[in-house]
Amino acid sequence: MIKTPSKIRFRAKLFRPAGTAKVDSWTFLTLPKEASAKLPSRGMTTVEGTINGFPFRATLEPDGQKSHWLKVNRKLREAAGAAAGDVVTLELAPEALEPRVPPDLRKALAAAPKARALWADITPIARTDWIHWITSARQAETRARRVANACAMLAAGKRRVCCFDRSGFYSKSFSSPKAAI
Repeated sequence: MIKTPSKIRFRAKLFRPAGTAKVDSWTFLTLPKEASAKLPSRGMTTVEGTINGFPFRATLEPDGQKSHWLKVNRKLREAAGAAAGDVVTLELAPEALEPRVPPDLRKALAAAPKARALWADITPIARTDWIHWITSARQAETRARRVANACAMLAAGKRRVCCFDRSGFYSKSFSSPKAAI
């Protein structure tokens, strides 16, 4: 029997990010801790659901406080009939899809057969952790070094990134935007 993830229902306020040039470009919301705790990971998690009844699919980002935040672009916000400052109703469930592999990592894996073979054998969550570790680098040189190191570690049989804090809580590598409203 396949267990279907249960729907997570909650209400949250839409915020406009502080310091954005275009006041009406995008908004975000932070999930209540109780809703976030029902997700399979404190790190990035792909979900599908509804906002004010309008269906969407998105990736929740860790907020560095053991919860998640959701970027609500203008198109989704308008379809949901909401504006910054409004409280919206959400219903969502985790989705078990493959993570999107960044082009630099995809190219490096294509050139490293042993790393590529292990990559194909690890779980989607493990692949997501590798991707987060690489994409959380703040400088291009660090990112390039992490791509090379990831391929070397995968080729050596390492299935998980050691010491990577997927929630951002301890390393503060992830956080939600600062709210203007």
